[in-house]
Amino acid sequence: MTCFKSCVALAAGAVLTACAALVPAPEVPRAAGRFDLIGRVAVTYDGRAFSSGVRWQHTAERDEIWLLTPTGQTLAYIVGDARGATLTGADRQQYRAGDVESLTRRALGWELPLARLGYWVRGGIAPSGTARDVERDERARITALWQDGWRIALVHYPPAEHGGLPRRLELANGVQEIRLVIDGWREDFVGPLRQNAYLLSQNERNDP
Repeated sequence: MTCFKSCVALAAGAVLTACAALVPAPEVPRAAGRFDLIGRVAVTYDGRAFSSGVRWQHTAERDEIWLLTPTGQTLAYIVGDARGATLTGADRQQYRAGDVESLTRRALGWELPLARLGYWVRGGIAPSGTARDVERDERARITALWQDGWRIALVHYPPAEHGGLPRRLELANGVQEIRLVIDGWREDFVGPLRQNAYLLSQNERNDP
């Protein structure tokens, strides 16, 4: 985790101060609906690796993401909306970019394809481009697809758990790989929620 803090402080500070130079990623309509999930994320990129707990709160207007230590402390807090994206590090330094994709790519060294992930994470297809090689299970839920240069593989919860929503996603684009394990879903939250209501102990959980 110390390495990650240094990455945010140094890489973001060196690059994101020149926000005007960032080129926005291709625009993707924000996913409708709302959800709040907790889980774990692991990323491999450029011969390096990163992992943390994650909480993601999504509405049609705004995304909030916390990258967390095993005890629930915030390593980075990311907000994305129509005005752009901001990242606040553990040291309270704040950085800005045109979108979350540019922000994470420049600040963290790996891209979080958030706009598309808002669709993929619920087992859907983003409206940004044609999907190919779509595979489905016996319940017609998507289990794999290619879209916009990303290969996405999904494993779903049983229908009686979280409505059969995805439990694990594995994303790869030839440059990096992202694994997202979702430990809990809420799609009916009302009002602002606080991160400390979702303290995640990775030490008490095992990968499925």
